[in-house]
Amino acid sequence: MGERGILFRMKLFILFALATLAFAEKKAFAPKDFPKGRPFSAAILSGGTLHVAGQVGARKDGSYPEKFEDEVQQCFQNIDDILKSAGHSMQDLVAVQVYLTDMEMFARMNEVYVKNVPEPRPTRTTVGVAKLVGKARIEITVTARK
Repeated sequence: MGERGILFRMKLFILFALATLAFAEKKAFAPKDFPKGRPFSAAILSGGTLHVAGQVGARKDGSYPEKFEDEVQQCFQNIDDILKSAGHSMQDLVAVQVYLTDMEMFARMNEVYVKNVPEPRPTRTTVGVAKLVGKARIEITVTARK
C-alpha cells in the first residue's frame, strides 16, 4: 500500500472516530437522593466520559458547614456520591475545576483536595470568583473516564 493509501485510511479512521463521538449517546446519572426538578443533570456520560455538574459543599439538608475545610470535604462527598451512581470513583478523575470565592483559602482547599484525589492526580484549574450560589465558598466540577 502506498503513502496515499495509508493517508486515506488514516483520514477515514479519524472521520469515523469523530463521527462516533459526535453521535455518542448521552445518559444521565444521579444518586437516589439527588434533588429532583433541577435545571441540570448531576452527571452525563457521553462517549465514555463522565461530566459531573459543579458541586458545592451543601449537605443533603441544604445547610453548609461552618468550617471551610468541612465544606470542601462535603463537596468531595457530593462528587463521590455522583461518581458512584455512574459506576465511577475518584480514581477515574481526569480533570477538576475548582472555584473559590476567596483565593486566600487555596492552601486550605488543597489540604483537603490531596486527601480525596488519588495519584495520579488529574489536571486541575483553580479560579477565584466573586460569588457562588447561596452560602457556598467553593464549587468543584469534575470529568472522569475509566
